[in-house]
Amino acid sequence: MTYEQDPRVDAYIDALPAWQQKICQQVRDLVHAVDPEVVETIKRRVQPYFVLDGNICALLAAKDHVNVFLYDGAIVPDPEGIITAGHDNKTARTVAIRQDEKINIGALREMFRQIIANNRAGGWRKIKKEQ
Repeated sequence: MTYEQDPRVDAYIDALPAWQQKICQQVRDLVHAVDPEVVETIKRRVQPYFVLDGNICALLAAKDHVNVFLYDGAIVPDPEGIITAGHDNKTARTVAIRQDEKINIGALREMFRQIIANNRAGGWRKIKKEQ
């Protein structure tokens, strides 16, 4: 898969241990595969974000896992229970992926798809207000 890469995101990923690089690259490829219009950038000085008409997700490597922050206002369903933190957060929830843990690609892809659809419909804040 080819997509426009932000060299700052490359630098963030390249500085990580190999197992975290692998996770970050898989998530990066997945979010771009969901929609070719996704753009990657850096926000908060160093954190990779993936955006399309609003934030979709962000990556943050921690000591023993990688956090994938999903910017969905807690309105995207999680039928497979991949959310590990932030269940009551009003902005973003988290999927923590640990070393040697397999990413639930199907569930994460579906969540990205729904977040992008919500962004294109005006964003989760607008959707929540209308509910």
